[in-house]
Amino acid sequence: MHEYKDDYQTDCLTISPLSDDHHGIDRAVAILRAGQLVAFPTETVYGLGADATNAAAVARIFATKVRPQFNPLISHVATSAAAFALGQETPIATVLAAAFWPGPLTLVLDRTQKCAVAMLTTAGLDKIAIRVPAHTGAQSLLSAIGKPLAAPSANPSGRISPTTANHVIAGLGGKLELVLDGGPCHSGVESTVVDCTGAQAIILRPGGITRQAIANILGQAGLDADITFGPSIINPDIENITTPSPVAPGQLASHYAPNAALRLMAETADGGEELIGFGKIAGAGKLCLNLSPNADVIEAAANLFAMLHAADETGSAKIAIAPIPEIGLGEAINDRLRRAAAPRPW
Repeated sequence: MHEYKDDYQTDCLTISPLSDDHHGIDRAVAILRAGQLVAFPTETVYGLGADATNAAAVARIFATKVRPQFNPLISHVATSAAAFALGQETPIATVLAAAFWPGPLTLVLDRTQKCAVAMLTTAGLDKIAIRVPAHTGAQSLLSAIGKPLAAPSANPSGRISPTTANHVIAGLGGKLELVLDGGPCHSGVESTVVDCTGAQAIILRPGGITRQAIANILGQAGLDADITFGPSIINPDIENITTPSPVAPGQLASHYAPNAALRLMAETADGGEELIGFGKIAGAGKLCLNLSPNADVIEAAANLFAMLHAADETGSAKIAIAPIPEIGLGEAINDRLRRAAAPRPW
């Protein structure tokens, strides 16, 4: 984590590095309590935070991101106890929370009767998506404010997720008052989203916790370890993608997209393309990027969004990506890439 003594400014935006004196946290809490927005780091990506119990503040998230209001948001809290005050605890949720919280796992639960989260946060649904992040800066902010924070990725809707404060500034800098700078995110892909409301766990979005890890934990607890994917997970064999109304973030067919057109499963670069390599397939173009020369999907996940940002900033009209195996975190990487390459609504 970066630590500095002073804030610095760019135009009207304050960049406040997270430090032991909590100056940045105190300012962030004041801004959030006033119904405004603050960008902050998690272990996955930077989030665009608002008081999840304040519908007007949440509406600012949708307006700032230009995000469809039918797309629900994750509520972030500091502890499992705070999470289960908002969503009804189930056997699956209990086991997964004990194993993976704090961490890159979002649980979808039925709202409790006393759930204080605004209905706009959950897009009017009776289900709520909740996460307990592991990042120390996010934990400090959540503990200090004592409220759930709605926090989608801090980027324009549908675009590449931000894994550094500079990514946030490039996408939303003119629309924010404060960014808490915690350095680069460690995971690099968003949280795994799991619907825990039934007898069987359903993955609604692959992410930082693999399907196999979830299955192993549930099996050890004597619960159904047959993990299924929700209907909106993009099937690579389907050309015309249709996605039902989402019940959790990150389910829209077109998402995580660069400005450039994106070509998948590329082994060589076509004319003018920025090729991002993987393993033995080397990168090509101006930057010659490689997600992981050693073909490590964990390293590739950490590099994914940063390298997409870098390739996009070259101004190339086309970006190509080498094949990534559908194993472990490769499932999450390929989910993001298929959405980034999908037909776009803009």
